[in-house]
Amino acid sequence: MKLIYRQMLGFFAVILTLIVIVGVLFINVTSRMLYTNTWKQLQSYSDSLIEDSMRYDTATQQFEGFTTVPLENNAQLLQRQNVHFTIYSAKDKVIYSSSNYSAVLTSADWKKLKAGKTIHKMEDRLSRPTNQQQSSQKPKKSSSTKSSSRPLMTDVLRPYFYKGKLVAVVSIGSFVSDIQGNMQQIRSNLWIAFVISSLIALVLSYLLARSTTRRIDKMRSATHQIAQGNYNVHLAVQGSDELSDLSTDFNKMADSLQESQEEIKRQEERRRQFMADAAHEMRTPLTTINGLLEGLAYDAIPEEDKANSIKLMQNDTKRLIRLVNDNLDYEKIRTNQISMSRKVFNAADVLNNLSAQLGKKAATQGDVIEIETPSTVMTYADYDRFVQILFNIIQNAIQFTENGTITVTGRQTDTGSEFSIQDTGIGMTEDQVKNIWERFYKADRSRMNTKYGESGLGLAIVHQLVDLHGGTIKVDSESGKGTKFTVFFPDRDHAKHQSVE
Repeated sequence: MKLIYRQMLGFFAVILTLIVIVGVLFINVTSRMLYTNTWKQLQSYSDSLIEDSMRYDTATQQFEGFTTVPLENNAQLLQRQNVHFTIYSAKDKVIYSSSNYSAVLTSADWKKLKAGKTIHKMEDRLSRPTNQQQSSQKPKKSSSTKSSSRPLMTDVLRPYFYKGKLVAVVSIGSFVSDIQGNMQQIRSNLWIAFVISSLIALVLSYLLARSTTRRIDKMRSATHQIAQGNYNVHLAVQGSDELSDLSTDFNKMADSLQESQEEIKRQEERRRQFMADAAHEMRTPLTTINGLLEGLAYDAIPEEDKANSIKLMQNDTKRLIRLVNDNLDYEKIRTNQISMSRKVFNAADVLNNLSAQLGKKAATQGDVIEIETPSTVMTYADYDRFVQILFNIIQNAIQFTENGTITVTGRQTDTGSEFSIQDTGIGMTEDQVKNIWERFYKADRSRMNTKYGESGLGLAIVHQLVDLHGGTIKVDSESGKGTKFTVFFPDRDHAKHQSVE
């Protein structure tokens, strides 16, 4: 079954159940109200009967009985309204009855009546008296013998006292069929209202279900577009219900997929560029090595040039090894396959060693490396990886600086050690700064064929290694004015990652 029909059925069932409950309650309340109103009316008739017909001696103030004429007059009037009454003495003797039928009073009824309580009977079947004296004023006894039945009545049994003494009980009632006739009319009207309400509920259920399924259809259509590769799709967010929350999450997912797709395209472009660059970089030394090997094999190289040829082959081989190692290192770091043995050492000695090691390379660019650090900068890190991080950053500064100065500083902080590498090179734009940590990215494409940083992986490896140390690295650069890298290593107590000893 489709969702719209299930929701329609659910809404319709809820509304219909509510209508039925309200209808049943209304019928019960109305029925009770009709009986209550009838009882009040009968009670007022009873009081009028007693007031009009009661006879007592004014001199002795004693109750003498009832006057027959007012009773007969009232009996004729009430009979036109289908109201019948019977008056009983305090000894359960019928004093007067307006019809051939009278109520049967039980001992429990008399007990309540003598206590001054008025009794209301919703449905009571009366019995025919044995001695019928319609024209006589003599008392009539209630029958306890065989009786013939008559229609159901609703009765009020009301006691009357004179000077604290029970003198009479009036049983007055009307046919239940009159009340039931009114109830039948009410039920008929309710059935008509029920049919109309059901039709309205059906239409309303369809509209409610359709409003929900229409939004779901839009989500389904948008999901289909996502499946087809169109991530530039958004749903309108209406209201603050669960479907609106789902639409918001869907839009976030679409944005995330769009960003991921763009990132995949960027990475794929860089990967293709890297493969082209790597193939180019490998082809050149491999061609050189192959040519020199052929020259040596066919003894085409003079004896005095053989040593220089071997040296060229060694340099090109190292270049190939460096290119392969950069890729292997990045993958190991990225997949957390390397282990670090962190310890505390004096980083000032490392900086001085790096200055001496890279001094000749800096000189070929016309650069000067300046070390500004105290004699002791105790650092908690993996020694080899620390050297690799600083080596890559300083080498990167040399690559993009000509006839300038590269200043390396180090200092101790309360929570670790901090190092900065400031150059006066070409600098970077804001967009380049955002991308320098990405794999295969090269800020200056014109320098990708130099022997430094040819893989485009150096800074990506640096960033991964700093993260493994639980440290931070940030870069500040301005195009044409130089770049500054700042690296922080936490001490043993503040390190975020557990070292592998």
